[in-house]
Amino acid sequence: EPAGTPSPLTAAGGVGDAAAEVQLSRLRWAVLLLFSSYSLCNAFQWIQYGSINNVFVRFYGVNAFAIDWLSMSYMLIYIPLLFPVAWLLDKRGLRLIALAGSALNAMGAWVKLGSLKPHLFPVTVLGQVICGLAQVFILGMPSRIASVWFGSQEVSTACSIAVFGNQLGIAAGFLVPPVLIPNVEDVEKLAYHISIMFFMTAGVASALFILVIIVFKEKPPNPPSRAQALIQSRPAAEYSYVQSILRLLRNANFLLLMVTYGLNVGCFYALSTLLNRMVIHHYPGEEVNAGRIGLTIILSGMTGALISGIWLDKTKTYKQTTLVVYIMSLVGMIVYTFTLSLGHLWVVFVTAGLLGFFMTGYLPLGFEFAAELTYPESEGTSSGLLNVSAQIFGIALTISQGQIMDRFGTKAGNLLLCSVLFLGTIMTAFIKADLRRQQANLENEQT
Repeated sequence: EPAGTPSPLTAAGGVGDAAAEVQLSRLRWAVLLLFSSYSLCNAFQWIQYGSINNVFVRFYGVNAFAIDWLSMSYMLIYIPLLFPVAWLLDKRGLRLIALAGSALNAMGAWVKLGSLKPHLFPVTVLGQVICGLAQVFILGMPSRIASVWFGSQEVSTACSIAVFGNQLGIAAGFLVPPVLIPNVEDVEKLAYHISIMFFMTAGVASALFILVIIVFKEKPPNPPSRAQALIQSRPAAEYSYVQSILRLLRNANFLLLMVTYGLNVGCFYALSTLLNRMVIHHYPGEEVNAGRIGLTIILSGMTGALISGIWLDKTKTYKQTTLVVYIMSLVGMIVYTFTLSLGHLWVVFVTAGLLGFFMTGYLPLGFEFAAELTYPESEGTSSGLLNVSAQIFGIALTISQGQIMDRFGTKAGNLLLCSVLFLGTIMTAFIKADLRRQQANLENEQT
Protein backbone atom coordinates (compact mmCIF):
# COMPACT_ATOMS: atom_id res chain seq x y z
CA GLU A 1 0.00 0.00 0.00
CA PRO A 2 1.64 3.30 -1.04
CA ALA A 3 2.45 5.71 1.79
CA GLY A 4 0.03 8.52 2.39
CA THR A 5 -3.06 6.86 0.89
CA PRO A 6 -5.34 6.35 3.87
CA SER A 7 -7.31 3.14 3.70
CA PRO A 8 -10.57 2.72 5.56
CA LEU A 9 -9.93 -0.28 7.74
CA THR A 10 -12.29 -2.42 9.70
CA ALA A 11 -10.91 -4.78 12.28
CA ALA A 12 -12.24 -8.31 12.28
CA GLY A 13 -15.57 -8.27 14.08
CA GLY A 14 -16.57 -4.97 12.48
CA VAL A 15 -15.13 -2.56 15.05
CA GLY A 16 -14.90 0.36 12.66
CA ASP A 17 -13.92 3.19 14.99
CA ALA A 18 -11.29 1.26 16.95
CA ALA A 19 -8.94 0.85 13.99
CA ALA A 20 -7.47 4.08 12.67
CA GLU A 21 -6.41 4.74 9.08
CA VAL A 22 -3.22 2.95 8.10
CA GLN A 23 -0.62 5.54 7.17
CA LEU A 24 3.20 5.78 7.26
CA SER A 25 4.88 8.57 9.20
CA ARG A 26 7.83 10.55 7.79
CA LEU A 27 9.43 10.59 11.23
CA ARG A 28 9.94 6.81 11.14
CA TRP A 29 13.38 6.98 9.51
CA ALA A 30 14.63 9.57 12.02
CA VAL A 31 13.51 7.39 14.93
CA LEU A 32 15.18 4.35 13.39
CA LEU A 33 18.43 6.21 12.70
CA LEU A 34 18.61 7.66 16.20
CA PHE A 35 18.00 4.27 17.79
CA SER A 36 20.68 2.71 15.58
CA SER A 37 23.12 5.44 16.62
CA TYR A 38 22.87 5.06 20.40
CA SER A 39 22.78 1.29 19.96
CA LEU A 40 26.04 1.69 18.00
CA CYS A 41 27.63 3.70 20.79
CA ASN A 42 26.62 1.09 23.38
CA ALA A 43 27.99 -1.84 21.34
CA PHE A 44 31.26 0.04 20.85
CA GLN A 45 31.61 0.22 24.62
CA TRP A 46 30.98 -3.52 24.87
CA ILE A 47 33.98 -4.62 22.79
CA GLN A 48 36.35 -1.65 23.28
CA TYR A 49 38.35 -3.60 25.92
CA GLY A 50 38.24 -7.02 24.26
CA SER A 51 39.57 -5.79 20.92
CA ILE A 52 42.85 -4.75 22.61
CA ASN A 53 42.71 -7.29 25.43
CA ASN A 54 46.52 -7.51 25.73
CA VAL A 55 46.95 -3.71 26.12
CA PHE A 56 44.40 -3.42 28.93
CA VAL A 57 45.87 -6.50 30.64
CA ARG A 58 49.16 -4.58 30.86
CA PHE A 59 47.67 -1.22 31.80
CA TYR A 60 45.52 -2.47 34.70
CA GLY A 61 47.84 -5.34 35.67
CA VAL A 62 45.01 -7.90 35.61
CA ASN A 63 44.80 -11.23 33.74
CA ALA A 64 43.18 -11.77 30.33
CA PHE A 65 40.19 -13.49 31.93
CA ALA A 66 39.39 -10.32 33.92
CA ILE A 67 39.28 -8.33 30.66
CA ASP A 68 37.12 -11.05 29.07
CA TRP A 69 34.71 -10.48 31.97
CA LEU A 70 34.36 -6.81 30.97
CA SER A 71 32.78 -8.15 27.78
CA MET A 72 30.84 -10.92 29.54
CA SER A 73 29.45 -8.51 32.15
CA TYR A 74 27.13 -7.21 29.39
CA MET A 75 25.79 -10.72 28.88
CA LEU A 76 25.46 -11.46 32.58
CA ILE A 77 23.55 -8.25 33.47
CA TYR A 78 21.11 -8.86 30.63
CA ILE A 79 19.80 -12.18 31.90
CA PRO A 80 18.06 -11.14 35.16
CA LEU A 81 17.02 -7.68 33.94
CA LEU A 82 15.47 -8.58 30.62
CA PHE A 83 11.98 -9.36 31.97
CA PRO A 84 11.55 -6.24 34.12
CA VAL A 85 12.67 -4.10 31.16
CA ALA A 86 10.45 -5.93 28.65
CA TRP A 87 7.55 -5.44 31.07
CA LEU A 88 8.37 -1.71 31.19
CA LEU A 89 8.46 -1.61 27.38
CA ASP A 90 4.93 -3.03 27.29
CA LYS A 91 3.56 -0.84 30.09
CA ARG A 92 5.35 2.45 29.45
CA GLY A 93 6.20 2.25 25.77
CA LEU A 94 9.13 2.99 23.49
CA ARG A 95 10.02 6.53 24.52
CA LEU A 96 10.79 5.80 28.19
CA ILE A 97 12.94 2.79 27.23
CA ALA A 98 14.82 4.88 24.66
CA LEU A 99 15.48 7.62 27.23
CA ALA A 100 16.70 5.12 29.84
CA GLY A 101 18.95 3.28 27.38
CA SER A 102 20.63 6.40 26.01
CA ALA A 103 20.99 8.02 29.47
CA LEU A 104 22.65 4.96 31.05
CA ASN A 105 24.91 4.62 28.03
CA ALA A 106 26.18 8.21 28.47
CA MET A 107 26.53 7.78 32.23
CA GLY A 108 28.66 4.65 31.86
CA ALA A 109 30.91 6.44 29.38
CA TRP A 110 31.52 9.29 31.86
CA VAL A 111 32.25 6.89 34.74
CA LYS A 112 34.97 5.21 32.63
CA LEU A 113 36.76 8.56 32.46
CA GLY A 114 37.46 8.16 36.17
CA SER A 115 39.46 4.97 35.59
CA LEU A 116 42.61 6.29 33.91
CA LYS A 117 45.09 5.05 36.54
CA PRO A 118 46.32 1.43 36.65
CA HIS A 119 44.92 0.88 40.18
CA LEU A 120 41.42 2.05 39.17
CA PHE A 121 40.28 -1.17 37.44
CA PRO A 122 37.15 -1.37 39.69
CA VAL A 123 36.00 2.03 38.36
CA THR A 124 36.24 0.82 34.77
CA VAL A 125 34.25 -2.26 35.82
CA LEU A 126 31.55 0.01 37.29
CA GLY A 127 31.40 2.05 34.08
CA GLN A 128 31.09 -1.14 32.03
CA VAL A 129 28.31 -2.44 34.30
CA ILE A 130 26.31 0.79 33.77
CA CYS A 131 26.78 0.41 29.99
CA GLY A 132 25.67 -3.20 30.36
CA LEU A 133 22.50 -1.93 32.06
CA ALA A 134 21.94 0.40 29.09
CA GLN A 135 22.20 -2.57 26.76
CA VAL A 136 19.19 -4.23 28.42
CA PHE A 137 17.14 -1.20 27.30
CA ILE A 138 18.51 -1.48 23.75
CA LEU A 139 18.64 -5.11 22.58
CA GLY A 140 14.92 -5.89 22.66
CA MET A 141 13.90 -2.80 20.71
CA PRO A 142 14.58 -3.49 16.99
CA SER A 143 11.55 -5.65 16.19
CA ARG A 144 9.29 -3.44 18.32
CA ILE A 145 10.42 -0.23 16.58
CA ALA A 146 10.00 -1.96 13.21
CA SER A 147 6.45 -3.11 14.07
CA VAL A 148 5.24 0.13 15.64
CA TRP A 149 6.68 2.52 13.02
CA PHE A 150 6.96 0.61 9.73
CA GLY A 151 4.55 -0.85 7.15
CA SER A 152 4.23 -4.58 6.49
CA GLN A 153 6.33 -4.36 3.30
CA GLU A 154 9.33 -2.79 5.07
CA VAL A 155 9.17 -4.26 8.57
CA SER A 156 11.96 -6.85 8.11
CA THR A 157 14.21 -4.31 6.41
CA ALA A 158 13.61 -1.84 9.26
CA CYS A 159 14.42 -4.54 11.81
CA SER A 160 17.68 -5.27 9.96
CA ILE A 161 18.65 -1.59 10.00
CA ALA A 162 17.90 -1.39 13.73
CA VAL A 163 20.10 -4.44 14.39
CA PHE A 164 22.69 -2.82 12.11
CA GLY A 165 23.54 -0.02 14.53
CA ASN A 166 24.62 -2.53 17.12
CA GLN A 167 26.78 -4.35 14.56
CA LEU A 168 28.35 -1.10 13.36
CA GLY A 169 29.22 -0.29 16.97
CA ILE A 170 30.98 -3.65 17.40
CA ALA A 171 32.78 -2.93 14.10
CA ALA A 172 33.94 0.44 15.42
CA GLY A 173 34.94 -1.27 18.67
CA PHE A 174 37.24 -3.58 16.72
CA LEU A 175 38.65 -0.86 14.47
CA VAL A 176 39.10 2.24 16.63
CA PRO A 177 40.76 1.11 19.92
CA PRO A 178 43.81 -0.55 18.26
CA VAL A 179 44.34 2.63 16.21
CA LEU A 180 43.82 5.11 19.08
CA ILE A 181 45.74 3.10 21.68
CA PRO A 182 49.12 1.85 20.43
CA ASN A 183 50.81 -0.84 22.53
CA VAL A 184 53.39 1.50 24.15
CA GLU A 185 55.52 0.72 27.22
CA ASP A 186 55.08 4.02 29.09
CA VAL A 187 52.00 3.85 31.38
CA GLU A 188 51.51 7.65 31.38
CA LYS A 189 51.40 7.69 27.57
CA LEU A 190 49.04 4.72 27.59
CA ALA A 191 46.71 6.51 30.03
CA TYR A 192 46.71 9.55 27.72
CA HIS A 193 45.74 7.46 24.68
CA ILE A 194 43.02 5.64 26.64
CA SER A 195 41.63 8.98 27.89
CA ILE A 196 41.18 10.18 24.28
CA MET A 197 39.04 7.15 23.49
CA PHE A 198 36.95 7.51 26.68
CA PHE A 199 36.42 11.27 26.13
CA MET A 200 35.26 10.79 22.53
CA THR A 201 32.82 8.06 23.58
CA ALA A 202 31.36 10.15 26.42
CA GLY A 203 30.88 13.15 24.10
CA VAL A 204 29.05 11.14 21.45
CA ALA A 205 26.91 9.29 24.02
CA SER A 206 25.81 12.58 25.63
CA ALA A 207 24.93 14.19 22.30
CA LEU A 208 22.80 11.17 21.39
CA PHE A 209 20.97 11.29 24.72
CA ILE A 210 20.02 14.94 24.06
CA LEU A 211 18.79 14.02 20.56
CA VAL A 212 16.62 11.22 21.99
CA ILE A 213 14.97 13.72 24.35
CA ILE A 214 14.15 15.99 21.39
CA VAL A 215 13.32 13.61 18.54
CA PHE A 216 12.13 10.24 19.87
CA LYS A 217 8.33 9.87 19.89
CA GLU A 218 6.20 7.10 21.41
CA LYS A 219 4.45 6.04 18.21
CA PRO A 220 3.35 7.55 14.86
CA PRO A 221 -0.01 9.39 14.65
CA ASN A 222 -1.51 6.50 12.62
CA PRO A 223 -0.76 2.75 12.71
CA PRO A 224 1.59 1.74 9.83
CA SER A 225 0.12 -1.72 9.15
CA ARG A 226 -3.10 -3.70 9.56
CA ALA A 227 -1.49 -6.08 12.05
CA GLN A 228 -0.42 -3.09 14.15
CA ALA A 229 -3.88 -1.46 13.92
CA LEU A 230 -5.40 -4.66 15.32
CA ILE A 231 -2.98 -4.69 18.25
CA GLN A 232 -3.64 -1.00 19.01
CA SER A 233 -7.41 -1.47 18.93
CA ARG A 234 -7.25 -4.26 21.52
CA PRO A 235 -8.11 -3.20 25.07
CA ALA A 236 -5.08 -3.15 27.37
CA ALA A 237 -6.73 -5.30 30.05
CA GLU A 238 -6.66 -8.35 27.78
CA TYR A 239 -2.87 -8.49 27.93
CA SER A 240 -0.97 -10.21 30.74
CA TYR A 241 2.79 -10.25 30.65
CA VAL A 242 3.36 -13.49 32.58
CA GLN A 243 0.69 -15.28 30.50
CA SER A 244 2.48 -14.08 27.39
CA ILE A 245 5.80 -15.61 28.49
CA LEU A 246 4.09 -18.86 29.46
CA ARG A 247 2.37 -19.04 26.07
CA LEU A 248 5.73 -18.51 24.36
CA LEU A 249 7.37 -21.23 26.45
CA ARG A 250 4.60 -23.67 25.44
CA ASN A 251 5.20 -22.90 21.75
CA ALA A 252 7.43 -25.80 20.61
CA ASN A 253 8.59 -24.11 17.39
CA PHE A 254 9.55 -20.97 19.28
CA LEU A 255 11.46 -23.02 21.90
CA LEU A 256 13.50 -24.71 19.16
CA LEU A 257 14.22 -21.32 17.59
CA MET A 258 15.21 -19.94 21.00
CA VAL A 259 17.85 -22.63 21.53
CA THR A 260 19.20 -22.53 17.96
CA TYR A 261 19.36 -18.72 18.03
CA GLY A 262 21.22 -18.85 21.35
CA LEU A 263 23.74 -21.37 19.97
CA ASN A 264 24.46 -19.32 16.84
CA VAL A 265 24.68 -15.90 18.50
CA GLY A 266 26.52 -17.35 21.52
CA CYS A 267 29.22 -18.58 19.11
CA PHE A 268 29.38 -15.10 17.61
CA TYR A 269 29.80 -13.51 21.08
CA ALA A 270 32.56 -15.96 22.04
CA LEU A 271 34.35 -15.39 18.75
CA SER A 272 34.18 -11.58 19.10
CA THR A 273 35.39 -11.60 22.71
CA LEU A 274 38.34 -13.95 22.07
CA LEU A 275 39.32 -12.76 18.57
CA ASN A 276 42.21 -10.56 19.75
CA ARG A 277 43.69 -13.45 21.73
CA MET A 278 43.33 -15.91 18.82
CA VAL A 279 44.89 -13.69 16.18
CA ILE A 280 47.78 -12.48 18.37
CA HIS A 281 48.54 -16.09 19.31
CA HIS A 282 49.19 -16.96 15.66
CA TYR A 283 50.34 -13.52 14.44
CA PRO A 284 52.22 -11.76 17.29
CA GLY A 285 52.23 -7.94 17.23
CA GLU A 286 49.27 -7.71 14.84
CA GLU A 287 46.83 -5.92 17.22
CA VAL A 288 45.65 -3.50 14.51
CA ASN A 289 45.02 -6.32 12.03
CA ALA A 290 43.22 -8.35 14.70
CA GLY A 291 40.88 -5.36 15.01
CA ARG A 292 40.52 -5.19 11.23
CA ILE A 293 39.60 -8.88 11.07
CA GLY A 294 36.90 -8.19 13.66
CA LEU A 295 35.75 -5.28 11.50
CA THR A 296 35.63 -7.56 8.44
CA ILE A 297 33.45 -10.09 10.30
CA ILE A 298 30.99 -7.35 11.24
CA LEU A 299 30.89 -5.43 7.94
CA SER A 300 30.31 -8.54 5.84
CA GLY A 301 27.75 -9.60 8.45
CA MET A 302 25.88 -6.30 8.11
CA THR A 303 25.72 -6.87 4.37
CA GLY A 304 24.34 -10.33 5.13
CA ALA A 305 21.81 -8.92 7.60
CA LEU A 306 20.54 -6.31 5.15
CA ILE A 307 20.29 -8.80 2.30
CA SER A 308 18.42 -11.30 4.48
CA GLY A 309 16.01 -8.57 5.68
CA ILE A 310 15.17 -7.48 2.12
CA TRP A 311 14.97 -11.13 1.01
CA LEU A 312 12.45 -11.91 3.79
CA ASP A 313 10.25 -8.91 2.91
CA LYS A 314 10.19 -10.14 -0.72
CA THR A 315 9.80 -13.92 -0.28
CA LYS A 316 8.50 -14.51 3.28
CA THR A 317 10.47 -17.83 3.28
CA TYR A 318 11.42 -17.68 6.97
CA LYS A 319 12.23 -21.35 7.64
CA GLN A 320 14.17 -22.02 4.42
CA THR A 321 16.27 -18.86 4.71
CA THR A 322 17.08 -19.49 8.40
CA LEU A 323 18.20 -23.04 7.67
CA VAL A 324 20.41 -22.11 4.70
CA VAL A 325 22.08 -19.29 6.65
CA TYR A 326 22.66 -21.65 9.59
CA ILE A 327 24.32 -24.30 7.39
CA MET A 328 26.53 -21.64 5.83
CA SER A 329 27.55 -20.34 9.29
CA LEU A 330 28.72 -23.87 10.11
CA VAL A 331 30.65 -24.15 6.84
CA GLY A 332 32.24 -20.74 7.46
CA MET A 333 33.26 -21.71 10.99
CA ILE A 334 34.89 -24.95 9.81
CA VAL A 335 36.87 -23.16 7.09
CA TYR A 336 37.96 -20.45 9.56
CA THR A 337 39.09 -23.06 12.12
CA PHE A 338 41.38 -24.86 9.68
CA THR A 339 42.86 -21.79 7.97
CA LEU A 340 43.59 -19.61 11.05
CA SER A 341 47.01 -21.18 11.66
CA LEU A 342 48.24 -21.30 8.04
CA GLY A 343 50.32 -18.15 8.56
CA HIS A 344 48.64 -16.02 5.86
CA LEU A 345 46.75 -13.07 7.34
CA TRP A 346 44.86 -12.40 4.07
CA VAL A 347 43.35 -15.91 4.27
CA VAL A 348 42.08 -15.15 7.77
CA PHE A 349 40.48 -11.93 6.44
CA VAL A 350 38.65 -13.87 3.69
CA THR A 351 37.41 -16.74 5.89
CA ALA A 352 36.41 -14.37 8.72
CA GLY A 353 34.45 -12.30 6.20
CA LEU A 354 32.61 -15.37 4.94
CA LEU A 355 31.84 -16.45 8.51
CA GLY A 356 30.56 -12.99 9.47
CA PHE A 357 28.35 -12.71 6.40
CA PHE A 358 26.24 -15.66 7.53
CA MET A 359 26.66 -15.56 11.31
CA THR A 360 25.68 -11.89 11.70
CA GLY A 361 23.24 -12.13 8.80
CA TYR A 362 21.37 -14.56 11.03
CA LEU A 363 20.57 -11.97 13.76
CA PRO A 364 17.58 -10.19 12.15
CA LEU A 365 16.39 -13.50 10.67
CA GLY A 366 15.97 -14.94 14.17
CA PHE A 367 14.03 -11.88 15.42
CA GLU A 368 11.68 -11.81 12.44
CA PHE A 369 11.08 -15.57 12.39
CA ALA A 370 10.25 -15.35 16.11
CA ALA A 371 7.80 -12.49 15.51
CA GLU A 372 6.08 -14.67 12.88
CA LEU A 373 5.91 -17.79 15.06
CA THR A 374 4.58 -15.92 18.11
CA TYR A 375 2.15 -13.27 16.74
CA PRO A 376 0.19 -11.61 18.38
CA GLU A 377 2.54 -11.77 21.40
CA SER A 378 4.69 -8.68 21.94
CA GLU A 379 7.88 -8.64 19.83
CA GLY A 380 9.75 -7.28 22.84
CA THR A 381 9.03 -10.51 24.72
CA SER A 382 9.96 -12.91 21.94
CA SER A 383 13.16 -11.09 20.96
CA GLY A 384 13.98 -10.72 24.66
CA LEU A 385 13.80 -14.48 25.19
CA LEU A 386 16.00 -14.99 22.12
CA ASN A 387 18.53 -12.54 23.56
CA VAL A 388 18.54 -14.21 26.98
CA SER A 389 19.27 -17.51 25.28
CA ALA A 390 22.10 -15.84 23.32
CA GLN A 391 23.62 -14.28 26.47
CA ILE A 392 23.52 -17.56 28.43
CA PHE A 393 25.18 -19.49 25.61
CA GLY A 394 27.51 -16.52 25.02
CA ILE A 395 28.88 -16.65 28.57
CA ALA A 396 29.12 -20.46 28.58
CA LEU A 397 30.87 -20.60 25.20
CA THR A 398 33.21 -17.66 25.92
CA ILE A 399 34.40 -19.26 29.17
CA SER A 400 34.64 -22.79 27.70
CA GLN A 401 36.41 -21.65 24.53
CA GLY A 402 38.79 -19.46 26.55
CA GLN A 403 39.70 -22.34 28.86
CA ILE A 404 40.09 -24.81 25.98
CA MET A 405 42.30 -22.30 24.10
CA ASP A 406 44.54 -21.86 27.16
CA ARG A 407 44.98 -25.62 27.58
CA PHE A 408 44.73 -27.17 24.11
CA GLY A 409 45.26 -24.27 21.69
CA THR A 410 43.02 -22.16 19.45
CA LYS A 411 42.05 -24.93 17.01
CA ALA A 412 40.48 -27.02 19.78
CA GLY A 413 38.59 -23.92 20.98
CA ASN A 414 37.22 -23.25 17.49
CA LEU A 415 36.25 -26.90 17.04
CA LEU A 416 33.98 -26.48 20.06
CA LEU A 417 32.12 -23.73 18.16
CA CYS A 418 31.94 -25.93 15.02
CA SER A 419 30.24 -28.73 16.95
CA VAL A 420 27.82 -26.26 18.58
CA LEU A 421 26.81 -24.86 15.17
CA PHE A 422 26.37 -28.41 13.84
CA LEU A 423 23.93 -29.15 16.67
CA GLY A 424 22.06 -25.89 15.96
CA THR A 425 21.73 -26.73 12.25
CA ILE A 426 20.11 -30.10 13.02
CA MET A 427 17.65 -28.47 15.45
CA THR A 428 16.75 -25.70 12.98
CA ALA A 429 15.65 -28.36 10.49
CA PHE A 430 12.94 -29.42 12.97
CA ILE A 431 11.26 -25.98 13.29
CA LYS A 432 7.85 -25.85 11.57
CA ALA A 433 7.12 -22.69 9.61
CA ASP A 434 3.90 -21.68 11.40
CA LEU A 435 3.71 -18.07 10.13
CA ARG A 436 0.98 -16.47 12.26
CA ARG A 437 1.68 -12.78 11.57
CA GLN A 438 1.59 -13.51 7.84
CA GLN A 439 -1.78 -15.18 8.35
CA ALA A 440 -3.19 -12.17 10.27
CA ASN A 441 -2.19 -9.73 7.54
CA LEU A 442 -3.75 -11.97 4.86
CA GLU A 443 -7.03 -12.53 6.74
CA ASN A 444 -7.34 -8.81 7.32
CA GLU A 445 -6.86 -8.00 3.67
CA GLN A 446 -9.65 -10.45 2.87
CA THR A 447 -12.07 -8.94 5.39
